[in-house]
Amino acid sequence: MMNTTVRPPLSTTSRPLPPPPDAEPAQRLLPPVDAIDAQLLRQLQDDGRITITRLAELVGLSPAATHDRVARLKREGYILGYEAVLNTEKLTTGLLVFAEISINDPAPGIGRAIKAAVQVRHEVIECHEVDGGRFDYLLKTRVPDIYAYRDFVTSVVWKLPGVREVRTYAVIDEIKNTSRIPL
Repeated sequence: MMNTTVRPPLSTTSRPLPPPPDAEPAQRLLPPVDAIDAQLLRQLQDDGRITITRLAELVGLSPAATHDRVARLKREGYILGYEAVLNTEKLTTGLLVFAEISINDPAPGIGRAIKAAVQVRHEVIECHEVDGGRFDYLLKTRVPDIYAYRDFVTSVVWKLPGVREVRTYAVIDEIKNTSRIPL
């Protein structure tokens, strides 16, 4: 049960409100997190299901102060959500494949078409538009087997406008895989 006692804020200084989404990228940057926020974020990355009470014990705050900080970190967009980490070896999507996609010319609409296509495909775990010259997009996919990957490339990737080349890299051994952000 949650304690509803009103407590004074930890500090009299308040953080500025984040800028609107249409602000310039430099204006959208929030102030860096303090040491306690960083500690909270590290603990939450270790265990997203940790109780507020246990989290408070680990960082040395009251449960109310911890709850308020976590709520603020969510509100300010530092915490986007919580996920379960699944064992791909026990599931039917164990093959990890990277693909470099090169496009002919960056004609208007090609980027939007690629972005729209990958958003609706469950095989695509990540998609990055890159700058470096050799290729334009890097896909990270998980599929049951190489045949499913071939079907995906044939039915989706090669049908996108402007695709010139697709280079495929099937992962033999996944040495490190984490979504943790170092803090």
